Amino acid sequence: MMRMMRALIIEDDQTIADFVARGLREGGFAVDHARDGDEGLARALDASYDVAIVDLMLPKRDGLSVIDELRRRGRPTPVLILSARRSVDDRVRGLQAGGDDYLTKPFAFAELLARVQALVRRATRTPEPTTLTSGDLAMDLLTRKVTRAGVPIDLRPREFALLEYLLRNAGTVISKTMILSRVWEYNFDPQTNIVDVLVSRLRDKIDKPFETKRLHTVRGVGYVLR
Repeated sequence: MMRMMRALIIEDDQTIADFVARGLREGGFAVDHARDGDEGLARALDASYDVAIVDLMLPKRDGLSVIDELRRRGRPTPVLILSARRSVDDRVRGLQAGGDDYLTKPFAFAELLARVQALVRRATRTPEPTTLTSGDLAMDLLTRKVTRAGVPIDLRPREFALLEYLLRNAGTVISKTMILSRVWEYNFDPQTNIVDVLVSRLRDKIDKPFETKRLHTVRGVGYVLR
């Protein structure tokens, strides 16, 4: 049985922390949150995390100090720095302190999740697949070709992005919030029906011409590919 990935968020802005935590949990992570640098460092030293997301401007102990102390103590936890500081010098200081990646605010959650997943893969040396499949549905990530039962399917960019996300999480129910975060910017209006429209377009292409349906609606929850 695959172990659930663990993420630590060290962020004093409760709104951002709640948003990131919710998205990571929907993405399959177990998440802990620390509101200041001292609490964050204590948690990071007390438990084993697959990734830490660290703000730079924190109460009590700043983010650079947290990262520097983790590295000084030999903790290899991959660290994604999340900061409003945008200058090249700030990024360089963050990476030199031991950060593994740097993302500036405001950000799209889809990018944050992709960076987190890349850090985890790098740390665990998990190779990135070049082909995604679910039954007779296949996607080649290098050529960007999609087929079902050997029949080519032409997808628009956002349809391709949605199908890729569903294939990477085949068998798992994906919420509308996660689809909005993956395909659009994180601050897209959550009340819009744009997800339903996109899913309907994708379903017309990958399901309508075939007898067996693969893209299913889970009422009140989201969608699942199986």
